[in-house]
Amino acid sequence: MEYLPIVIVFLLYFSSIPIAFALFGASIFYFTFMDAGMPADLVLQRFITATASFPLLAIPFFVMAGSVMNYSGISQKLMQMADVLTGHMTGGMAQVNVVLSTMMGGVSGSANADAAMQSKILVPQMEQRGYSKAFSSAITAASSAISPVIPPGIVMIIYALIAQVSVGKMFAAGYVPGLLMAGTLMFTVAQISKKRGYKPTRQKRASFKEASQQLIDSSWSLSLPFGIILGLRFGLFTPTEAGAIAVLASVLIGVLIYKELNFTHFKPILKDTIYGTGTVVLIIVSASVFGYYLNWERIPQALTEVLLQLTQNKYVMLAILNVLLLVLGMFLEGGAALIIIAPLVVPVVVALGVDPIHFGMIIIVNIMIGGVTPPFGSMMFTTCSVTKVPVGDFVKEIWPFILALLISLLIVTYFPALIMFLPNLM
Repeated sequence: MEYLPIVIVFLLYFSSIPIAFALFGASIFYFTFMDAGMPADLVLQRFITATASFPLLAIPFFVMAGSVMNYSGISQKLMQMADVLTGHMTGGMAQVNVVLSTMMGGVSGSANADAAMQSKILVPQMEQRGYSKAFSSAITAASSAISPVIPPGIVMIIYALIAQVSVGKMFAAGYVPGLLMAGTLMFTVAQISKKRGYKPTRQKRASFKEASQQLIDSSWSLSLPFGIILGLRFGLFTPTEAGAIAVLASVLIGVLIYKELNFTHFKPILKDTIYGTGTVVLIIVSASVFGYYLNWERIPQALTEVLLQLTQNKYVMLAILNVLLLVLGMFLEGGAALIIIAPLVVPVVVALGVDPIHFGMIIIVNIMIGGVTPPFGSMMFTTCSVTKVPVGDFVKEIWPFILALLISLLIVTYFPALIMFLPNLM
């Protein structure tokens, strides 16, 4: 019976109840009807006090920064830079799609935001250049999985809060996995484009002069993610302060440098920020109450014992957890999967000597792949809803990209020295 609230969470979630309400409802059910040892007001107090976390302030700041950048011309400059870098390659527009998602990692920090933006901007342009709409939608969804892996992804902040690890080190660990994902996707795009005859957007590689000029034009946009990481590396500010600085910097760039941001954008930016923050934080505080139930029943400890009885080999354990996470990622939205699963499995891998920072990147890459995988991948639905592509057509095109992302996941899982190189410098 102690596992009944977990069953209730999944039943409510698959009944189209938002995950935040499913988590909180199952927790209230447990503490009201199954274990009345804790008064209801203490459960509600736990719900409220979960918001009293200084690192949580980073979330609204980074959500707002991403929204400001979309309205300030920063995203457009990044797309132009991506075109200069990869427009001459086979499948040029699809390559631009991947590179833009990689650059947008430090901008939007959200896979669904990146998928929605590129579905509106790039997919129509790709269609005009002869790419099929299904292929364009598939590479858009697949490349959007890179955004949360490149700092400052919001899921990194959430994982750091759950696993009690450094946000700065999580940010540093994200670069190598993000670049691996970009590289495997670009290789896959090139192979498919050769077979289908998808042309480059440029006749030849951009000249050194043109590339240098575009680099200068885009330097303010490119400086933001690197400035955040360097500031964290040298202790100039905390992750929360980094979010505030990102908002201020993007506003100044949009107003003074690119001159595209004005007062008419204030209302949509505020709406984006409130909606994005409210959605994420409500899930986090509901998960905090649900986590209290898990710890009350010692379920993480019980799961650790069961899994450790299966194997004491950390590599075999990581393979088992990868399969488990991939399957769950197909059914659960990324943030929800992270919040539910991380508290259960982190103690297992730590007991086997896996660095929690390394495992954080494994679980984040995993759930991002789940976000583009049928039947319920959130980025799949976001992209298809914007581009109006039938899900069946999307599924036919997405499998090569899922395979490419799985190769990246294997490298991230079994080559920890690559992932931990930058965090270990901090």
